[in-house]
Amino acid sequence: MRSAAGPRIDDAADRTVGQRRRARAEGVSEAAVTVRGVSAPGDVPSEFLDRFRSTCRELPESYEEPAWVGVRWRIRKRTFAHVLTVDPDHQMAYAKAAATDEPTCVLTFRAPVDEVHALVASGHPFFKPGWGADVVGMVLDDGVDWAEVGELLIESYCLLAPKKLAARVTRPAG
Repeated sequence: MRSAAGPRIDDAADRTVGQRRRARAEGVSEAAVTVRGVSAPGDVPSEFLDRFRSTCRELPESYEEPAWVGVRWRIRKRTFAHVLTVDPDHQMAYAKAAATDEPTCVLTFRAPVDEVHALVASGHPFFKPGWGADVVGMVLDDGVDWAEVGELLIESYCLLAPKKLAARVTRPAG
């Protein structure tokens, strides 16, 4: 069942047998345990979310919502940015692509295919997730160039937004 706000409401079908057993063993109500792999926005450092929000809220009709894990920003029903903390034990495809064996915060976004190749060829912090020809991943670590991230988010939005909305966006010079 979905609430008007969008996230799934807990019901028995959303819990695995293992989660229900652990909840009983820990004395936690089964109703408090959910599946779906959804993580809280708290899994992503709040300073990262604040930076994404400051850029994304300026983009016409874009909105933020919880993703299957982490947080994503969308234009209509298309995701133009997704940020999450990769746990190699759970998001193995991300961890392998990002070449990490420890929890790491990553961003995925869209870019023109020729730019995808250039970004990935430049090496760290960029990587190619195993899906979508126009999808790029970026490890968010201490050396993040936040101005570049802002430009990449705007470009990603403009690739997926309807032309009339994309035309309303001021793109960085360069």
